[in-house]
Amino acid sequence: MISNIGVRGYHYVEFYTGSAKMWAYWFCKAFSMQVTGYAGPETGVKDRVSYFLTLNNLKFIITSATKPSTYDVYGFIEKHGDGVKRWSLEVDDVSAAYHYAVEHFAIPVRSPRKIEDELGYVEEAAIKLYDDAEIVFFNKDNYTGIIKPGFRAPVSKITIETNPTNLQQVDHIVGNVRINEMNMWANYLNNALALETFIEFGPGDISTKYSALLSKVVRSPDKKIRNPINEPFEGMKKSQIEEYIDEYLGSGIQHVAITTENIIETIGNLRKNGVEFLPHPPDTYYEMLKEKGWEVTEDIEELKKHGILCDLEGTGYLLQLFTKPIGDRPTFFFEIIQRCKGAEGFGRGNFQALFESIERDQVLRGNFDRE
Repeated sequence: MISNIGVRGYHYVEFYTGSAKMWAYWFCKAFSMQVTGYAGPETGVKDRVSYFLTLNNLKFIITSATKPSTYDVYGFIEKHGDGVKRWSLEVDDVSAAYHYAVEHFAIPVRSPRKIEDELGYVEEAAIKLYDDAEIVFFNKDNYTGIIKPGFRAPVSKITIETNPTNLQQVDHIVGNVRINEMNMWANYLNNALALETFIEFGPGDISTKYSALLSKVVRSPDKKIRNPINEPFEGMKKSQIEEYIDEYLGSGIQHVAITTENIIETIGNLRKNGVEFLPHPPDTYYEMLKEKGWEVTEDIEELKKHGILCDLEGTGYLLQLFTKPIGDRPTFFFEIIQRCKGAEGFGRGNFQALFESIERDQVLRGNFDRE
């Protein structure tokens, strides 16, 4: 089992973008993150620039190319637009994790390697995920630098006035895949990472009057890694998953969910920082929430004010809200999530309200009807 080689959890998520500096600024302003590392020509990296942003245990790398020949970056954003290229797993033993994955039918991308400088070394290896994404096995136990060689403290430090969001860490990472790919990728991740299928939503489980999807959630037994995988399912109109695949031009990472310990405060400050969220559900959603009589600590009127969704999950409950797509294409977005009293699910009871909200945005984009 992969637990024997010590998967510690998600580490960083790396975005490929057209302008890393602009995206880094947005994350600092909108999410109140800090640029704690920089790689680029000034640090000896000639073909790209990367900003390392952190907040609590949340870690992002934002990368863009400086030369047309940097095709791994240019090719990605030309086809898919700005989005997630890779996410990393911090592991005790990179070589053991990589070889376990490959022996269990993972597609290799980069074999284990040490990257060194005067501050020590990190170890990395990578396997394929979806079309052009990757999973990186990562260990920096022997490195005293910021993140890995090539990164240094920011060349210039700019103070950005922002409202604190207190975002904590990655909760789960969601992939959207083509028809008939969901089972393939669920089996791929279960085999390569020794995950297990936690939840499965079949025909009719996730649908509105107009659109539907299928979904499986794979996770590690210790619940450190959670990865839902969505696939389109036949409906009267074009589903959000179909829209994503059409606009992204393939299968890829749809959203990253980030935890908070106080979602009302976090959402309030994210809104003040300029983050746009999906439209509020109708007032009847909150009236029904009151009628259910759940033991929810938060004021339901405050949840209503911010459009926050609530669902009972096992012994606890889940609070969540989704941003609008943050780039120019209607593809990648974020989820803000608070798990209360040990809730482990993904808000199944919220699916209809959520998808109807997404459908209203699809109508505005002219992407709801099939051509």
